[in-house]
Amino acid sequence: MHLKKFIVLAFISVGFVSSCSVSKAARQDRSALSGNWILNNVSYQGGQGKFKSVLFNDSDATCFEGSTWFFRNNNSTGSYMLGNGANCDGAERFIRWSVVDRPGMNSQLQFKFIDEKYKDISGGLGYRLDIEQLTDQQLRMTSKVSVDGQPLTVVYEFTKNDLP
Repeated sequence: MHLKKFIVLAFISVGFVSSCSVSKAARQDRSALSGNWILNNVSYQGGQGKFKSVLFNDSDATCFEGSTWFFRNNNSTGSYMLGNGANCDGAERFIRWSVVDRPGMNSQLQFKFIDEKYKDISGGLGYRLDIEQLTDQQLRMTSKVSVDGQPLTVVYEFTKNDLP
């Protein structure tokens, strides 16, 4: 059986807009996100075949499985480090993040890359992921992309990593 191979660039670049106030729902989501997470699984919905993808214009999706993420609520910064797979650069990537509350729709996590001194290195562009599920221990986010003109959803499944 021949499986069609697709390359998916899963980057949804958006301009970031700052806001003077944060909604109660966004504050609750920020509080729940704060801490250490492990990205256990990256999967795809809505397409057939085998997929190879580069996430966040950074690395192959297989490098993201097992990656560790940290979100600091008090100053909206954080970071992630890729898993230990072959050809995976384990260097820490620094981010500035926020939660976008969209009444009647899923909230979104948005982030952009910064350097270790908190300076923007992404030219103001970043990424948005729909928050499908967020509890004290589980996080499921999705992003919609297009492959050969067909919609595809990338699914990111995290568990909280309660480090001492």
